[in-house]
Amino acid sequence: MSAALVIVYACLAAVEVAVVVAWVVATRRHRWPVRPSSGDVVIGGVTSFLDTLGIGNYAQITALFKLRRHPPDELIPGTLNVGNAVGIFFSAALFITTIQVEPTLLMAMVISAGAGAWIGAGIVSRMRRRVIQVFMGVALLLAAGFFTMTNLGVIPPTGSAMGLAGWRFALAVVANFVLGAFMCVGIGNYAPSMALLAFLGMHPIAAYPIMIASDGVLIPVASLGFLRSGRFAPAVAVGLTLGGIVGTIAAFPLVKMLGDHLTLMRWVVTVVIAYAAIAMLRSARASQPDAPVPTVPE
Repeated sequence: MSAALVIVYACLAAVEVAVVVAWVVATRRHRWPVRPSSGDVVIGGVTSFLDTLGIGNYAQITALFKLRRHPPDELIPGTLNVGNAVGIFFSAALFITTIQVEPTLLMAMVISAGAGAWIGAGIVSRMRRRVIQVFMGVALLLAAGFFTMTNLGVIPPTGSAMGLAGWRFALAVVANFVLGAFMCVGIGNYAPSMALLAFLGMHPIAAYPIMIASDGVLIPVASLGFLRSGRFAPAVAVGLTLGGIVGTIAAFPLVKMLGDHLTLMRWVVTVVIAYAAIAMLRSARASQPDAPVPTVPE
């Protein structure tokens, strides 16, 4: 195993251990409830299944929470992060172990995403969510259009590399820094990562270990803030965790199978990116123009 891969595993393990310890200690101290409803587990399972396919799960979970009017709106951001902090570790371990992306690229992008969340979030949090959503939505819609033309043979297909070098390497690392900052204000990184890496000449499936390993660091770190503040629904978060592990394990073989069929994989990526673009623009339309961006509690 390369030194770069060891560093990635060490980062993932360190933040995961920190989250689990913090959660156990806080639960004992505050005597938080830990028995989830069956509905919480089902939501975690179904949405994590979709998340593993690259569709994402935060928007779906939020919609389902609002539909059943539980938990309260002010507890949703914390519940999303804490409830996915453990499941994302399983996702990252599966993808990193099975899909062999160039280790140095993987390490650099995971570190840059973490740095973006730590350094860049303060800058991005002062921007208006609506501006970010419109920019990202339009960019993803254009990317979906290019992917569709590629799939139809109008333009040459993207590459099949599992690593990058030179300016492509540097661009990918810098872009992941920005995406890490966006993650802290509720802008997902899955579809942008897929689009970016594919345009840089990588195999579509190469985005999975990179984007999920990045989240494997970002989400647990964000969760620590919510665990300190207690601004989340503990029992619901437990349900998301249990269901999330099952949903991830169930969906993973499907992703691996699609990766062996490049054309089909490209269509899956195209659909995911188009879905994310439309969802982003719809959210921007529904947002209040002057509403501040929510941040992780201190």
